[in-house]
Amino acid sequence: MPDLSWSESETLNLPETDSKTAVTVRLEHRDALAFNATPEALFNLRLERDVVRVKTLTAMAASAHVRRNSTPAHGKDFSSSIISGLSQGSGEYFTRIGVGTPPKYAYMVLDTGSDIVWIQCSPCRKCYTQTDPIFDPKKSESYASVSCGTPLCRRLDTSGCNKRKSCIYQVSYGDGSFTVGEFSTETLTFRGTKIGNVALGCGHDNEGLFIGAAGLLGLGRGKLSFPSQSGRRFGGKFSYCLVDRSSKTSKPSSVMFGESAVSRLAVFTPMLTNPKLDTFYYLQLTGISVGGTRVPGITPSMFQIDAQGNGGVIIDSGTSVTRLTRSAYLPFRDAFRAGTTDLKRAPDFALFDTCYDLSGQTVIKVPTVVLHFGSGTDMNLPPENYLISIDSKASFCFAFAGTMSGLSIIGNIQQQGFRIVFDSAGSRIGIAPHGCA
Repeated sequence: MPDLSWSESETLNLPETDSKTAVTVRLEHRDALAFNATPEALFNLRLERDVVRVKTLTAMAASAHVRRNSTPAHGKDFSSSIISGLSQGSGEYFTRIGVGTPPKYAYMVLDTGSDIVWIQCSPCRKCYTQTDPIFDPKKSESYASVSCGTPLCRRLDTSGCNKRKSCIYQVSYGDGSFTVGEFSTETLTFRGTKIGNVALGCGHDNEGLFIGAAGLLGLGRGKLSFPSQSGRRFGGKFSYCLVDRSSKTSKPSSVMFGESAVSRLAVFTPMLTNPKLDTFYYLQLTGISVGGTRVPGITPSMFQIDAQGNGGVIIDSGTSVTRLTRSAYLPFRDAFRAGTTDLKRAPDFALFDTCYDLSGQTVIKVPTVVLHFGSGTDMNLPPENYLISIDSKASFCFAFAGTMSGLSIIGNIQQQGFRIVFDSAGSRIGIAPHGCA
């Protein structure tokens, strides 16, 4: 690969230090659990998963008002035809968490786009392949099933009962996969810190795109997400920083809970609320600059949430490529193309319509890209966050895509290297450059 040198890009050498304590756990990209796969194959699979996730998040937002007004299903029977409203696509980052007492450590998908915490449990009617042994609730001293009709069971969008009068949960996903099992409470351990009585789905029948991981840690805004359940202990605050997977750095990606999760370098934008959907983290995108100039025609009105809960902009850990509503994406893309006329174009690739052949070049100049959010918060993207390698032949693509949906999504490629702070207590989202230090 060429040694890329970029013009007009800022460098901030401000180490992030914090004397406060916090619960911090390491994150791994799901590709770390893949074996005997080429980088090209892994990248293609990542894009395929991304398409599934975006379709599901979009459908979830579009039908939010229907689910909001629906009545949960209760009764003795619980069939696979009952669909949870908390459907989403595949997660991209894993963290290792201890489940039960004594704790059994397992990889869990980190997901800000869903709420329910769940893990595969024995006995399995059907379980997919995971790296760690299947969790056995009978061997945990802290496991407790949730009874039917209790307030905790009623918090589920859909719930059912088994013969033992235990609460049954189900979560369905956009690709047709799902998890079904017994709703319970359990103790989770994060690097020695124990959090008791966490509502958790103990899945006995599971299919999905989570191969490798044992389950999912839901970090959404809903009432059953882990941040909501542990809000009193951690002050409703958590943050993560995702390291560029293609870099040679030894710094790990991480997620942090508590007051120290709020970086002193962060600048904040208001966390918006969708009255029809409480899972996603919405923020206000006001404009985009390319090469130091605001792109004409991109206005805040393009990213507003309407009365039906449609539209808006969310920031998501499990979506890779940022999607922008097409009316904003097209002028943005055209402005970037206008600043790269001296680069050799390459054929389109998958969802990318602006690609370049950079073979044989050692110094490449591209215009800067800045995302502008509410309250004057700017996200100055480093070039590797918007021009990414797609193969081993020096082909690079502009890492954004348009969508016909009104919902825009800030993906994890654009978030790499930033500490993203979720402060639900303060109704704000923070962005800190060089946040993985």
